[in-house]
Amino acid sequence: MTNKMVMIAYNEAIDAEVMEALEASCALDSYTKIPAVFGKGKTSGTHLGDDIWPGRNNLLMVCCTDSEAKKLMEHVQKLHATLGKEGIKAFVLAVEAETE
Repeated sequence: MTNKMVMIAYNEAIDAEVMEALEASCALDSYTKIPAVFGKGKTSGTHLGDDIWPGRNNLLMVCCTDSEAKKLMEHVQKLHATLGKEGIKAFVLAVEAETE
């Protein structure tokens, strides 16, 4: 069985909605969340958490099965459709190795 890493970058303002989607998608309770990350996207603009470039993002990483990753991505797409202006983007990466 192969695992995937779903990496979700999103505006900190929608943290509650993203965490609800995580729980609803697969009842996953294992993840890594990095709050207050900065960056720049093609459509989301620059977020540096200062007066000139306000706003911050959170980064959520979930290691899960292929089917769980697919369900999670579906929930992220639904969030993007309803909250897209707030900014959310997800990526699925292959996990080559992990420790137990």
